[in-house]
Amino acid sequence: MAEKSEVTKLLKNFCVMAKIQFDKHVKVVRSDNGTEFAPLRSYFKENEIEFQTSCVDTPQQNGRVERKHRYILNVGRALRFQANLPLTFWGECILTAAYLINRTPTSLLNGKSPYELLHGKPPPYTHLRIFDCLCFARHAPRDKNKFNPRSRKCIFVGYPHRKKGWRVFYLEACEFFVSRDVVFFETKFPYCEPTTTLVASIDNSPSVAAYDDPLTYHSPSPLGLSNSLESRSENIASPQVATTSNRETVLDSNHPQDLVSTSDDRGSPSCVLRCSERSRQPNTRLKDYVCLTARCVDPSASPTIQSLSSGTLYPIANYVTCANFNAKHTHFLAAITIETEPNRFVDSVKDPRWCDAMAKEIAALESNGTWTIEDLPPGKHAIGCKWVYKIKYNSDGTIVRFKARLVILGNNQVEGVDFNETFAPVAKMVFVRTFLAVVVARGWAFHQMDVHNAFLHGDLDEEVYMQLPPGFSISTPGKVCRLRKSLYALRQAPRNWFAKLTGALKSFGFQQSYADYSLFTYERQDVSLHVLIYVDDLIITGNNLATLSKFKDYLSHCFHMKDLGLLKYFLGIEIARGPDGLFLTQRKYTLDILSEVGFLDAKPADFPIEQNHNLSLDNGPLFVDPARYHRLIGRLIYLTITRPELCYVVHILAQFMNSPRDAHWEVALRVLRYLKGHPGQGILLRHDSALHLNAYCYSDWASCPLTRRSLTGYFILLGDSPISWKIKKQPTVSRSSAEAEYRSMAATSCELTWLKSLLCSLGVSHSQPMWLFCNSQVALHIAANPVFHERTKHIEVDYHYARDQIQAGTIVTAHVRSQNQLANIFTKALGCQ
Repeated sequence: MAEKSEVTKLLKNFCVMAKIQFDKHVKVVRSDNGTEFAPLRSYFKENEIEFQTSCVDTPQQNGRVERKHRYILNVGRALRFQANLPLTFWGECILTAAYLINRTPTSLLNGKSPYELLHGKPPPYTHLRIFDCLCFARHAPRDKNKFNPRSRKCIFVGYPHRKKGWRVFYLEACEFFVSRDVVFFETKFPYCEPTTTLVASIDNSPSVAAYDDPLTYHSPSPLGLSNSLESRSENIASPQVATTSNRETVLDSNHPQDLVSTSDDRGSPSCVLRCSERSRQPNTRLKDYVCLTARCVDPSASPTIQSLSSGTLYPIANYVTCANFNAKHTHFLAAITIETEPNRFVDSVKDPRWCDAMAKEIAALESNGTWTIEDLPPGKHAIGCKWVYKIKYNSDGTIVRFKARLVILGNNQVEGVDFNETFAPVAKMVFVRTFLAVVVARGWAFHQMDVHNAFLHGDLDEEVYMQLPPGFSISTPGKVCRLRKSLYALRQAPRNWFAKLTGALKSFGFQQSYADYSLFTYERQDVSLHVLIYVDDLIITGNNLATLSKFKDYLSHCFHMKDLGLLKYFLGIEIARGPDGLFLTQRKYTLDILSEVGFLDAKPADFPIEQNHNLSLDNGPLFVDPARYHRLIGRLIYLTITRPELCYVVHILAQFMNSPRDAHWEVALRVLRYLKGHPGQGILLRHDSALHLNAYCYSDWASCPLTRRSLTGYFILLGDSPISWKIKKQPTVSRSSAEAEYRSMAATSCELTWLKSLLCSLGVSHSQPMWLFCNSQVALHIAANPVFHERTKHIEVDYHYARDQIQAGTIVTAHVRSQNQLANIFTKALGCQ
């Protein structure tokens, strides 16, 4: 809109468009007292549209529009300033800002964008480009000279309306046009000077005509494997990246210095901004954020490209400080990073850190003798492989290393030909907590070791062939890799690795526990060692440091081990030892969940779910993104390892995984707001705890509104240390609350028996009976007296297990009042009280 007088025509067109395109009728129009709306009063009256105006000098009465104007202007200014555009481009900045805002998801719309809310489908994002970047737009010359250029040197300035293309500005002729075929260079910005300067007008700006920095191209070259595969090479092939449908070029990301002009031939700046002489420390929290168009005033003060930890040209940490953030905001900014893990090989080769990680992985595979290069025998098939990329973090969120893992496509294996048995045991989280509680009560130290490339140590009995890894090749064509040892994603790889590790431990003198096959114990006179295994992570503890050190040396001789020292971080659980005992928390994991959903600045909630929630299968409309719901619930399930108070609400939400509704998503978001209030909450395993099992069981009769089955919940402590808890829907309908409580006692008795055998494997003699607390007098009477009558004769035989244990004297029951029943939190929603 060039003039305000055009508002009459534009508003009428908008009302017609809303009616025809979306079948929506404009009912209310609110504005200030501008005279440009006066001609519309008759139109509003004819179409029964209510016209409202704000009071004079009271813009807050039209706050929604005023706030949106400010939002668009803020984004538009940011686009202009980051690109150093002249003021004459203000219109393009505003249009682009509005275009991007309409396609940006927001928490106010439950994670949807305005575009998605209007059209009912997510907007496409593949066409988005960095504003004001250098581009070359296709130009078909009208003359017949075949040697004329076919493209124009332009800058990208936005997205045209009702056209499939990009709006660009031709630098030489200073004109705008729309093109479909454009090659973008999103790290080059013609209007950005090498030093901070004030911008001249578009007509006499020296940066337009003088921008002639050459672009450097590198064509890909095939790379060899090592000499066990012919000859070792650590070079990674740079695949071609398609930039348009007709042209394919590769910009070498390993030479970022080619992207920066080394000479200033564009004229001297008209005014140089003064820079403070006070030295500033780059902010570590923002080191991963990229600001491609920022420039240091003093070139000597800017970091060299090779010294940047994030691999970007200009980290925003050199220009932005978090010193003025309040304590809460700083607390949640900790451990947050935007380092991304590539999903494709063609994306990973652009980063030298991933290239180095892939080279190290190949070297490790070769040194381990994982394969030999052979011809593919007739009748055999070679299974494909791919790269998987993972960033390894410390508990404080700092990056440990970039890990590239070569995995075989195990889904293409044929059972009976490529593999047979596949099962391999891992430690249950209940046993991990029990193990830690026993050891901390004894005052022993925890040590942690990690096996490098664990699955590669397993011996392979089957004849399996694999294609050459992506990015690597050998001089002789037609060769494949015959696997001599296990590889990641092989169906039998976990089983082979566990068998290899078990053999090594037994050779040292360890015995495998029958209560949990992931536990190994070593007993020699007064020396006692325990090893807990979770795939390639080992927790080692004992009462003799000399023998423990000898055992660690033995493992390092058998495998390529990494000694992580004292236990601090295990499977996403942060472990801190203090004077009161061992504190387990998943603070970083919680912050990652909040960051992923965008709830780091959400208002905290006092409790995770309302007491009268009434959630059911038909609570409102279906949630538009079920995969997002599945991922969030899955992460919350893992969070219950150290947050038992979440078990009930997660159990309820997990029932709707098949067809989640908007109401279910809202409750899940409320859980996140509850987590936001106390992200570091966890459990404490006390050092002075008695090694005696106490259990609380409870049942909520017919509480499931879908099936009318009862819920079983139990909470088991080792002394004062919580080690086991569970909520589960009972498999059958109970005819009374006493029957439901009796079934709950049976389930808890089974868990107590197993935990007692675990303690026996750890050398804990549990000679005293285990206590089982229940708040149902009738259920306690049924368990203590083998009487069959009309209300109990139908109960299955296996549910009388609690009665057998009571008669054997291994379990002693006691009544507990409802207000002291610790298992209450697992079967019902509790309020803030």
